[in-house]
Amino acid sequence: MPQETELKLELHPDDLPRLLAHPLLGQAPRRERLFNTYFDTSTLTLRAQRMAVRERRVSRRTLLTVKTAGTSVGGLSRRGEWEAACRPGRFDFAALVDDEALAQQLQCVAWQLVPVFRTDFTRRSWTLSHGGAVVEVALDQGAITTGNAQGHRRQAILELELELLSGPVDALLDLAHTLALGPSGQAAQGLRLLPAQRSKAERGYALFTGERLQPRKAEPLALGAQMAPVQAFQAAALNCLAHLQANEAGVLLPGPEGGVPDPEFVHQARVALRRLRTGLRLFRAHLPRRFVAHWAAEWKTLAGQLGDARNWDVFATERLPAWLPEAVPGVPRAPAEQALLDWVRAQRQAAHRRAADALGGRAHALRMLAFTRAVLALQGRAEPAPALPEWARETLRQRHAALQAEARRARRLGPEGRHELRIVLKKLRYAQEFLASVLPPRRLERSAKALADAQALLGQLNDLSTAQALLATAPAGLAAPWVERWQAALQVELASGLQALPAMERALARTPTPWD
Repeated sequence: MPQETELKLELHPDDLPRLLAHPLLGQAPRRERLFNTYFDTSTLTLRAQRMAVRERRVSRRTLLTVKTAGTSVGGLSRRGEWEAACRPGRFDFAALVDDEALAQQLQCVAWQLVPVFRTDFTRRSWTLSHGGAVVEVALDQGAITTGNAQGHRRQAILELELELLSGPVDALLDLAHTLALGPSGQAAQGLRLLPAQRSKAERGYALFTGERLQPRKAEPLALGAQMAPVQAFQAAALNCLAHLQANEAGVLLPGPEGGVPDPEFVHQARVALRRLRTGLRLFRAHLPRRFVAHWAAEWKTLAGQLGDARNWDVFATERLPAWLPEAVPGVPRAPAEQALLDWVRAQRQAAHRRAADALGGRAHALRMLAFTRAVLALQGRAEPAPALPEWARETLRQRHAALQAEARRARRLGPEGRHELRIVLKKLRYAQEFLASVLPPRRLERSAKALADAQALLGQLNDLSTAQALLATAPAGLAAPWVERWQAALQVELASGLQALPAMERALARTPTPWD
């Protein structure tokens, strides 16, 4: 089956002139106007199977293309692709596709295929030799259009595609990083060239159906028992990276009526970063020391940049509704109350702007490309590899022992101990999620529930403490009676929650270690 390996990158429109000024793109590009029509059945059968059938018109030629489901992470995708000249409207899949079962499957639905959406763009392309590879670099600029009973929709296209024609994948990623550094080659003056998770086909289908971007949780991680720990880390890291990317766009887009986005986007992005940092710690004995130190610091910094947005989201969506009744239509709020609400809203919007800047900036674009490349490069490391199930069992035994010790310590140290316990708890919970697929499920459910219950309680107490800290930043004199009243309510709730800690800590100390 023919395989396509390519890297898709979304370019910020303001950075287009600087991309075109890059020395690597100094030769005159080949220019083509491409008109593409994507077909599917009325029930979108092909989309459900993550396939695409496209008819492309280039000058006087028409090409029929079939693409199958593949893998995509960090913008790098691998998938099956077939393309050949055809007559417009004729779907001869038997002649095109050399996979007999797939060709027959497509032929069965050929008579049902109708146009779903179109892409119309100008492609400027260069063929470059770089790092022992030959790469086609294509800059696409145009639009996706579709129409249905609800009207016509249009979405702009401005993306860079790097397709590996021959040579190592690492050279493809190195070329992308070099282009992202911009004409000066300096990271501080780099381009906002972000890895794209969604293909034109995926974007076109979403436009056709009118789907809104939705927050996404992590996909289940399936590790193979024959994997070495380094290979297991690669799978876990790329899984976390895909989780992060699936929620980045939602953080960047404004919410309804120009407000903040769905809070779940920021939450899931932070969960992805916590999982990624756990993975670095979990597998660090089998990874290069400098790799772990560098990337642990990078992802910790990014998590911190998203933290304020999450804190204000929780405060605005969970704390305030509990304290303030909904406004009565036509009845203005009390001035002090409204002033406080306006202040909270302003703080939340500012925090979300900082989060969007962190995920939409040039530094993050370079970070994503560099990390994807670094993770893929780990596969060349040679080391004595323990069997993954045995390694996972022993690793989790040690972490459970550390949790039980920390639970006993927390009972003596109070708030400081609770903070450390919460950190250890999160690390263990994510570690179990990473490694569960290579170990028998015996007793896992009981352990996972105990960890989840404890994390929920500690998280609630942390949210209360954070709410107190946020309220303490209110300007002096701003609705002082309201602030004092809310601080008192938080203290009462915090004291009540603390009463549940001893029982939780005793339960954690008795939590069985799975797979013993």
